[in-house]
Amino acid sequence: MTTAVSFPRRPLIMGIVNINDDSFSGDGSLDQNEIVQQCRQKIAQGADVIDLGAESARTNREAIAEVEELARLLPVLERWDEIIAGVAPKDAEQIFPPILSINTWRPEVIRGVLASGHEVGLINDMSALAYPETLEIVAKSKASLLIMHSVGLPKQDHSSQSWENMMGELEQFFSSKIEQAISAGIPRERLVIDPGLDFAKTSENGWQILRELSKLGGFGCPVLVPLSRKQFIGDAIEEPDPCARDAGTVACLPSILQLPAAIVRVHNVEATWQALKTLSQIS
Repeated sequence: MTTAVSFPRRPLIMGIVNINDDSFSGDGSLDQNEIVQQCRQKIAQGADVIDLGAESARTNREAIAEVEELARLLPVLERWDEIIAGVAPKDAEQIFPPILSINTWRPEVIRGVLASGHEVGLINDMSALAYPETLEIVAKSKASLLIMHSVGLPKQDHSSQSWENMMGELEQFFSSKIEQAISAGIPRERLVIDPGLDFAKTSENGWQILRELSKLGGFGCPVLVPLSRKQFIGDAIEEPDPCARDAGTVACLPSILQLPAAIVRVHNVEATWQALKTLSQIS
């Protein structure tokens, strides 16, 4: 997954598929057939990337065992060829077959996924590179690595964290983590960065990041912007139900046009594709 190949036009759309029963937005499932159908639907709606996650990031839920996480992921990977054979791309600009992304934070799960022999294009690490083994494992593969900003470990509550200089913190964090990844043998063109909206940040931190996203465009890495149904959007529109925040999510999309290479991570692929397609006619 390189910038030259993956960003010939509008920002990429990452469709979220949750192989769990406790997703914050209530759209997860443990039924493998239902997951296959969700993947196909999101691809047909225009997803360039499918992000499979077997564990909810919710901090009021216990972490599942690594063996359970792999037991949820691997059967879907086994059916990946079947999934992409059952759909056609939305338009000529869509990346097809789509990039397969695995959303996890534990090195042994990453190792198991990459050892499965399936074409995993991206490891979406939500741990802020908490484990050095992750760099070693990914460096030996062909997969790209996503580096997300946060503090502490996943599955812990960091909602009280706030930043006086949010963008300065992000710039310092990514400079350090990118250097670590390159030193471990992962070239810059295989790195993606993610400001970690809603992770160890206040709502105002989230809005500031969107206003100043251009400051993250100078690292030479694509930037993943996980907008979908976030709490800071809910706070702004006074909407406690995440599933009722899709209009607010779409309204934030123009912010990502500040970036030379962006990926937007969403639940509602259809609405996002329509909005980006429309924006491409204006910009």
